[in-house]
Amino acid sequence: MKNDVNGVALGVFIFFFLAVTVMGFMAARWRAAENANNLDEWGLGGRSFGTWVTWFLLGGDLYTAYTFVAVPAAIYAAGASGFFAVPYTILVYPLIFLFLPRLWSVSHKHGYVTTSDFVRGRFGSKGLSLAVAVTGILATMPYIALQLVGIQAVLDVMGVGGGENTNWFIKDLPLLIAFGVLAAYTYSSGLRAPALIAFVKDTLIYIVIVVAIIYIPIKLGGFDDIFSKAGAWLSSDNPKTGAPRGALAPGEKAQWAYATLAVGSALALFMYPHSITATLSSRSREVIRRNTTILPLYSLMLGLLALLGFMAIAAGVKVDNNQLAIPQLFEDMFPDWFAGVAFAAIGIGALVPAAIMSIAAANLFTRNIYKDFLRPNATPEQETKVSKLVSLLVKVGALVFVLGMDKSVAINFQLLGGVWILQTFPALVGGLFTRWFHRWALLAGWAVGMVYGTMAAYGVATPTQKHFGGSQKEIPGIGEIGYIGFTAFVLNAAVVVVLTLVLRAVKAPDGVDETTAADYKADAGDPGVKADLPPATAGTSGGH
Repeated sequence: MKNDVNGVALGVFIFFFLAVTVMGFMAARWRAAENANNLDEWGLGGRSFGTWVTWFLLGGDLYTAYTFVAVPAAIYAAGASGFFAVPYTILVYPLIFLFLPRLWSVSHKHGYVTTSDFVRGRFGSKGLSLAVAVTGILATMPYIALQLVGIQAVLDVMGVGGGENTNWFIKDLPLLIAFGVLAAYTYSSGLRAPALIAFVKDTLIYIVIVVAIIYIPIKLGGFDDIFSKAGAWLSSDNPKTGAPRGALAPGEKAQWAYATLAVGSALALFMYPHSITATLSSRSREVIRRNTTILPLYSLMLGLLALLGFMAIAAGVKVDNNQLAIPQLFEDMFPDWFAGVAFAAIGIGALVPAAIMSIAAANLFTRNIYKDFLRPNATPEQETKVSKLVSLLVKVGALVFVLGMDKSVAINFQLLGGVWILQTFPALVGGLFTRWFHRWALLAGWAVGMVYGTMAAYGVATPTQKHFGGSQKEIPGIGEIGYIGFTAFVLNAAVVVVLTLVLRAVKAPDGVDETTAADYKADAGDPGVKADLPPATAGTSGGH
């Protein structure tokens, strides 16, 4: 951490932070319903967002401070292997075009608020629903923590909090303040707060990336020099390992790892609860279809963002923590005032997804643990109150995680979260297209995938970490290094298919499916769609 504070950059950062804080509290009045004491209103923004609001919300949800910091940081550390994020975001949009409109339709028809609501209603299994809910909460917690890591990286580079010998409370006070503000306006405004702030966040990020991709190469002598210096640096040996640091292009041995990580990440992205929360907040099926066609614009941004990793190498950025590479690049290359704008983009880029993630995790607990198992007769008002409180607890847990653990550990647990959330794919996406899979087979497949994925990740070691050191390991039976989550998913799917055949053959009891074929094509305004009911009753049945 620096001892000197960049006053100009800090002033600009504070200006934008205060602006979005005001917007966060004002959002409570934006499109407010007469009765806001239900999860449709607090947790899904009244299911009222149109194409552009949904686009900014999903973009703010998926392209986070972690993306802004970690993707180019991975390229800074190892080269082109970090580019896996670009193809996986390209793969994901045709995939979600197929299933998200169906999920939106059936969720609006039955008032589902979470993916677990759908799984319970589709398969008639509270056990399977609970498994999906717990997985979603577990996978989301480290993801929220990494948003706070992004804010902390910016504060470190600006020199806020004092030197290494500073009292821990003073050092972490700026992060505690940012956390407190985030918690307060999320509690009061719900999903409307990040939806409104997302406009500012995405605009700032686009401005910063466009300027960076033009301005920084001019200062560094052009892209020829950037790639030349980056290639030379990555091909040189790392003194700690004795092996090359990385490569400008993945070698033959890395192709399986690269491909399985890209495919597995694409399958997992819209399994995360926050992705679905943003999706279900839209007002019509057509809004979702349009968004799947224009969201790839963010992939263009991500490709340009990734190049910042090479620029950091060419600029001679030296940091002990790779996550500081891009904030430090901005500090070194930009005028102080524009560095402040860039830091604000990263900071706000953390606030938006952290708010959505905490809401999504809270909704899962409220609907699929509290209401299903603890208080089945909970009123909409009680559901909303519990969800608000849990959203605060989730943020506190993430904050403790960040302050109490090494940052590399937080990143590796987020990678483990990706392994976990992928195991919900057969129940969610499979259930959207077929009722053939048996509920017990889906639960068994989930358990196999979770156990294998966790144990395999536990066995991955690095020079600095004995366990959970990464998300790649040798694929059994193939001998190639691949993404643990994808291997676990294949095992999961195989167990589901085989056990379903067995359970169908012995006529094992099946759960009751409360959905019909027409539900998966329903739109707002169709007869019987619960979103058209008064706010006090909309979304209260949830399949019970």
